[in-house]
Amino acid sequence: MSSASERKDFESTKKMKGVMFKYFTELENGPAQGKKTAWCTSVGPAELLRALGFNVYFPENHGAMLGATRMATDLIPLANARGFSPDICSYLTSDVGSYLKGESPLQKMKLSGPPKADVLVFNTNQCRDVKDWFQFYAREWDVPCIGVHTPRSIGDVSDSIIDDVARQIEGLVEPLEQVAGEKLDPKKLREVVDLSRQCTELWKAVLQAAVNVPSPLTFFDGTIQMGPAVVLRGHVDAIEYYRGLVDELQQRIADGVAAVEDETHRIYWEGMPVWGKLSGLSGLFMQLKTSVVASTYCNSWIFDDLDPDDPYKSMARAYSSIFICRSEDAKQKYIEEMAERYGIDGILYHDAKTCPNNSNNRYQLPQRLQAKLDKPYLVINGDLNDLRLYSEEQTKTNIEAFVEQLAET
Repeated sequence: MSSASERKDFESTKKMKGVMFKYFTELENGPAQGKKTAWCTSVGPAELLRALGFNVYFPENHGAMLGATRMATDLIPLANARGFSPDICSYLTSDVGSYLKGESPLQKMKLSGPPKADVLVFNTNQCRDVKDWFQFYAREWDVPCIGVHTPRSIGDVSDSIIDDVARQIEGLVEPLEQVAGEKLDPKKLREVVDLSRQCTELWKAVLQAAVNVPSPLTFFDGTIQMGPAVVLRGHVDAIEYYRGLVDELQQRIADGVAAVEDETHRIYWEGMPVWGKLSGLSGLFMQLKTSVVASTYCNSWIFDDLDPDDPYKSMARAYSSIFICRSEDAKQKYIEEMAERYGIDGILYHDAKTCPNNSNNRYQLPQRLQAKLDKPYLVINGDLNDLRLYSEEQTKTNIEAFVEQLAET
């Protein structure tokens, strides 16, 4: 019998390590095989890039790896010394620091590191930092940097917004064809969008398994399991992986296997992960018999609007509907629905110092939701990658007090 604070890993995770290693190895070997590499922001038009034959690399995934391996804190000052403010995205600064120092977690896989880009493609639906991040490398390597400028604070995702963003995505085709050295095959694009849609449906099924009481997985499991959904969207490997994971989750539910032994409380995590502290936080919540059953972050890779019969408009709608670029009213409505669906007892907000776009406690959202839902909330201060901005002892004390509050309500 495992202890209450021991995380139950999934058998599927062993396969995921192989899937991810294959992905990174193909990126490494691509240039020697005549494959071009496109960098893409995590919620950018990856389907278009795959349809044109590019190997697609997502530097935000590398940023998360730098945070999870705790390399980021030592690398960020190198980017600061080159003129990048310590107040901007620590994915950006840790990744640039990694580049400047020539050190990467990928080297532990016996790979040389992130691949050099032939073209960089951004979508500002997340923040302006992704564009500035990509433009740094475009200047370093003298390669094209192109992208989509999506509106922010979107209320209703109107047809006018979709038409504008769709035209911008279509406008990427010609310059990307020039880099790829081939014309876009519309049939191939539809096929890739269909694969992304299948991946979305399976990833959604993974996360919705946590509706079950007790939950068979937590937010902390989700941050591990989301890897293929991020970097292999539009690829059959992601679909095959998630089919197996969904089956394993359903078996856990049938067998009554809980991610947190004697689950007593269920909470929602709003905001970015604290990548370098996931293990400790997971253990702490297990000790407190509290399951973090849902999050905005992991759900960010569910794209219900993708439609292979209308690739450009459906990509535009899918990537303009994500939580991070929506209005405060839309965000409130979304969390209200999530709280009801997952049976949430309270909400934890992570105020990430260098990620204001994904810190949703700053404009009275916690207070509005508390008034509407009558659920307590906690704000913890930290960062996604820069651990100098995170107090472990203070966070632990605050979480313990929060769970005591849940027990009293």
